[in-house]
Amino acid sequence: MNQSLTYYITLFALKLKGIKKTFSQNPIDFKKLRKEDIHHSKGSFFKKNTARKFQILNTSITEVSLNDSSTNLLIFIHGGAFVSGPSKHHWDVLQKIITQTNYTGWMCNYPKAPEAKISEISKNIDAIYANALKKYHPKQIILIGDSVGGTLITALIQRAVQKNLELPKSIILVSPVMDASMSNPKIKEIDKIDPMLSKLGVLSAKKMCAENDELTNKMISPIYGSFKNFPQTTLFVAENDITYPDQVAAIQKFDESGIAIEIIKGTNMPHIWPFLPVMEEAKIALKQIIAIINA
Repeated sequence: MNQSLTYYITLFALKLKGIKKTFSQNPIDFKKLRKEDIHHSKGSFFKKNTARKFQILNTSITEVSLNDSSTNLLIFIHGGAFVSGPSKHHWDVLQKIITQTNYTGWMCNYPKAPEAKISEISKNIDAIYANALKKYHPKQIILIGDSVGGTLITALIQRAVQKNLELPKSIILVSPVMDASMSNPKIKEIDKIDPMLSKLGVLSAKKMCAENDELTNKMISPIYGSFKNFPQTTLFVAENDITYPDQVAAIQKFDESGIAIEIIKGTNMPHIWPFLPVMEEAKIALKQIIAIINA
């Protein structure tokens, strides 16, 4: 499969920004990563369409809506290796989704490591969903998350199933990190071609978030939990992504649990490719995400 010209431009831009270099450091420079954080978008779209800003525990939520009478909710759990975010690309994706669906969006800026550990972060994610259920019917709720945002959503659903809570209509996972231990031997080979991530830095970030170095805790590594009774799930995976081997393992667990999920594979794509700007393949993938939400 031939990639677009914008694909190569994107890879060049990633190289110029030194993202791979940053994710090759141990310990990872989380303060440098946070320089890209945008906690409250100042763009005209968000100034006009932000309905309210509010707190749930230690999470800041920006509610965005084009329609005051919307009965549907999209909960956006952003990525950032547990140590940073949200970033501009998260706000850009949310804007595109909100303008093309009849959904209200919640951008959830949850606590970050190393100041917060996974149990506190998970407590916040649980509280966000519990709060959403007070206003919205579960079948009116969709959750979307990239990278560790996908991790947190997967772990949330596992806890919700265990507690017999009502589940959302669907979840959309974009390059979710399924195993914080990064112990899959196949990661080593992909690390050589991954243009964004490296095992050394990713593992460093996970250790900052884990408690007592428990990297196989289900809250931070949902691959070690159950995938039974999951709602409709769409999984975007990328071949040139060190998190891909553990996503393949998760797909196997979904299959063993009798859960049919939709898998959209990005050939030669990097981590979180549907959320990357400029790239034509990303635009196509984002249209697919919007179509799934509107279905």
